[in-house]
Amino acid sequence: MKRYIHKEGHRILIALAILLLIVNIVIDYFWASALPFSSIISVALFLLVLQFFRNPIRELAMPNCDNSIIAPADGKIVAIEEVDEPEYFGDKRLQVSIFMSATNVHVNRNPISGMVSYFKYHPGKYLMAWNPKSSTENERTTVVIDTGEVEILFRQIAGYMAKRIVSYLDEGDEVEKGKEMGFIKFGSRVDLFLPLDADIQVAIGQKVKGNKTVIAKMS
Repeated sequence: MKRYIHKEGHRILIALAILLLIVNIVIDYFWASALPFSSIISVALFLLVLQFFRNPIRELAMPNCDNSIIAPADGKIVAIEEVDEPEYFGDKRLQVSIFMSATNVHVNRNPISGMVSYFKYHPGKYLMAWNPKSSTENERTTVVIDTGEVEILFRQIAGYMAKRIVSYLDEGDEVEKGKEMGFIKFGSRVDLFLPLDADIQVAIGQKVKGNKTVIAKMS
């Protein structure tokens, strides 16, 4: 599987590499005996940050199935429940939540094809992403995709470590299932809000992969 580094990480990685180089030059000048140790720490730190921005190229699961909702992010299913969705729908929906840990791929993808009928950015707190209140109190974006037959809402939610959400969408955009729609730097959570009759294909605790795991099928 081919991999490359996501564009959101380019500046951060270049700046980090320059900083670590300067630090090691200073250490070599004033304390040469510590250079081997500092070099190992520097490489380990750089590789740790590098893995945050990896972007595997994946084929779309069930590409010919228009009624499938694919995972918009890598992570673990932490919630499947019937909830009230007050921001857009104003009624009950099935919420499926994916928690993205620090080791997951942080690219977010469109769960279905259609037109963006609603988009809103909400500033907010940085509670732990597994906290139920994070869905309504943390920094987040809300996106609704209209397929022509059904509307799917999903949210990018910042967590304790994630201090920046990036979204490439706007109202009126036509989007394709599986294509990149954004990035959450250093992980967090994505919530999907589906119709109550959606046929859920995942279970609590299951690990999912963006573009690879089918979250639900629509009737």
